[in-house]
Amino acid sequence: MWIRVRTMDGQRNTRVRGLSKLTKIEDLRTKLEEAFDVPPSKQRLFFRGKQLEDGHTLFDYNVGLDEIVQLMIRTIAPPNDINNNGKQTQDETEQSVDKEDEESAMHVNGHVSNKDQELEGDKTQPSTSKEKVPESLYKIGEMIDAKDPKMGAWFEAKIVDISVAEENNSSSILYHVVFDGSEEDEVNELPENSIRPIARTAIPWEQISVGQLVMANYNHDEPDERGYWYDFKITKKLDGLTRKSRELYARLLLGNSTEDTVAEECRLKFIDKEIFQIEGPPDPCRSGESISSSSSKSSPAKRQVKPDCSYCKDDPKKLCKHCNCHKCGGKENPGDQLLCDECDLAYHIYCLSPPLEKIPEDDEWYCPLCKNDTSQVIHAGEKLRESKKKMKMASSNSTTNRDWGKGMACVGRTKVCSIVPPNHFGPIPGVPVGSCWKFRVQVSEAGIHRPHVSGIHGRDGDGAYSIVLAGGYEDDLDNGEEFFYTGSGGRDLSGNKRTAEQSCDQTLTKMNRALAKNCSVPLNDKDGAEAKNWREGKAVRVVRSAKLAKHSKYAPADGNRYDGIYKVVKYWPEKGKSGFIVWRYLLRRDDESPAPWTKEGKKLIKEHGLKMVYPEGFLEAQAKKEEEKKKQQKEKEQDKETGKGKGKGKGKRKRDEGDVSPAKSPPAKKRSYKLPEKMKELLDADTVNTKLWSEVTSELQDYPTFIQKVEEAFTCICCQDIVCEPITTKCLHNICKSCLQRSFKAEVYCCPACRTELGKNYKFIVNTHLDAALNNLFPGYTKGR
Repeated sequence: MWIRVRTMDGQRNTRVRGLSKLTKIEDLRTKLEEAFDVPPSKQRLFFRGKQLEDGHTLFDYNVGLDEIVQLMIRTIAPPNDINNNGKQTQDETEQSVDKEDEESAMHVNGHVSNKDQELEGDKTQPSTSKEKVPESLYKIGEMIDAKDPKMGAWFEAKIVDISVAEENNSSSILYHVVFDGSEEDEVNELPENSIRPIARTAIPWEQISVGQLVMANYNHDEPDERGYWYDFKITKKLDGLTRKSRELYARLLLGNSTEDTVAEECRLKFIDKEIFQIEGPPDPCRSGESISSSSSKSSPAKRQVKPDCSYCKDDPKKLCKHCNCHKCGGKENPGDQLLCDECDLAYHIYCLSPPLEKIPEDDEWYCPLCKNDTSQVIHAGEKLRESKKKMKMASSNSTTNRDWGKGMACVGRTKVCSIVPPNHFGPIPGVPVGSCWKFRVQVSEAGIHRPHVSGIHGRDGDGAYSIVLAGGYEDDLDNGEEFFYTGSGGRDLSGNKRTAEQSCDQTLTKMNRALAKNCSVPLNDKDGAEAKNWREGKAVRVVRSAKLAKHSKYAPADGNRYDGIYKVVKYWPEKGKSGFIVWRYLLRRDDESPAPWTKEGKKLIKEHGLKMVYPEGFLEAQAKKEEEKKKQQKEKEQDKETGKGKGKGKGKRKRDEGDVSPAKSPPAKKRSYKLPEKMKELLDADTVNTKLWSEVTSELQDYPTFIQKVEEAFTCICCQDIVCEPITTKCLHNICKSCLQRSFKAEVYCCPACRTELGKNYKFIVNTHLDAALNNLFPGYTKGR
């Protein structure tokens, strides 16, 4: 097993070999001391946000094969620097205290009131002196309509002050207004063109005309709900037999000019007595009268706006746990409510358990639902706590200190096949016959045979999904198209044994029973059975191992090879070569793809560009290992030569000449895989995803690389699997139909990938062309989803 160690700045990186799952962290530090020239006392190791502490193993931190551990080098300051820094900080604090004392003394003595400083400060701020403000159209205390500069909507507001931005320019008047209903009474400074008299004249339906400028209520996010008040320019008016059948369309005006309209046409929902005339500026010669008193019409009623809470509609008599106390729902005593910094829910201090006497002075506060239990948080430098899952493992109760081993059988999976479920019968989509892997753990990651060690994968109540033919039993006989397989069991595998001689009779239970259930006959646990229509039985995936090569000519020379689908023809008990009863099975090949050892199969492997699949970093680790071996061998030879004397100079020159021979550059990768014509037609038919398909098919090195690119390009962002019943949105993202329906059920009506608004009434139309292409590449991947 090996891992990668990288410094925090990313400049130094190395692979550490010769590790196992039970390697101690202190032992790892010793290995890193040689590679990075950093003593263990200065090493801080991090993995997935956790600091690795001595006394634990790589297994405790779930460090897997070829994963990256980060190294931070501690910098320890010399004692002299620490003392100097301490003196310096002490001097700085003393100086700051003296400075504060001087400022407070000056303030007491009255020296702070520097007129020059006051004048300079006044130049940067607008003048609020009423003597300098010229005659304005609006007076302090009047209620007006003010335009929010952030939203562009009009709200009722009150003028609290008037100022001038530039003393020499009388037209630069700023009105200090407070919006009606504002909780914090925030003062906003607005120019004269952003305020006007309150709209008081409702325009009847008969007087509304196309091109007219009006003020109406509209909601951008939900057009059918009440929103805020904006200026509109009427574009279309449709009369109806009833009031409900009337329709009015307009364009939104966001700027101060009538030409600053929004391109999209809006349908106004609230048109019955809620279309107001835009009031003009007041008469400048009203001699101190307010707008309401100078107007001949009565004071207008308060306009309805979008409620702050969509649940209680801002009803003060209704209890609401969304906009008020999440515990009792009461709206009383808002000053005694705390807001959670995580979920923004409010709580009365007396509704908490235990209740609080006053509002805490801390900057952050979290409610009981969001607060983390500090006793369960593991800080840097603390030991790990044993999890319940690992406490139940057999290894945690072991009394021996024996290492598990440094081979690939103990490293564990780095990824899991999620295209099909574990109980899937038949071929794995995207894995062709003839695929080879170096180690068994890779076969498990591909989903062909999930167990790392066991030869049969199945369930006694369901059947067997896959088997490995490795020649572990002396009764196995391989004839290529069919073979005789021996069941499991009957051996003493106590301790850490992987194999042993037959020591007792086998029984038709567990995995043996599961494999017998694949035969299309009723189960017979005494005499066995033979199927007449053996092709109707359940499919079994068969993997041949290189360990079988000494017994069979059909086995691969290296690694593990997937040989396709076989069916159980018959099974029966008999006395084996060991003298004990074993259960034997006859399996016969039933696959459309040719066998890998045939001429057609070899041709197919060549067309697909199938090669041995190695784990990530394996070839680099092997190359480094060979270099070290050559280096050691060369040093031994040099030691021998120096011991013999100077009489071998000629031979030494020959070796040097061989050492400096130019290295051959690796051969360029050839474009070996070609798409079938049927596949090309399916890809061309999916015109919506033309860009994605062109990226996938730009460089077709081999079939596995092509399949990997397709998986990456068409992965659903919600479930992280290949899209099932794909829906291609208007923003050209592909989402599973079920995932998008689940998103809409949660009232999220936008694209999960880019948040493009899709609308509440979006139609779920499956992209049949993409669905056909994916089903052709991954046949059966939609089963169980």
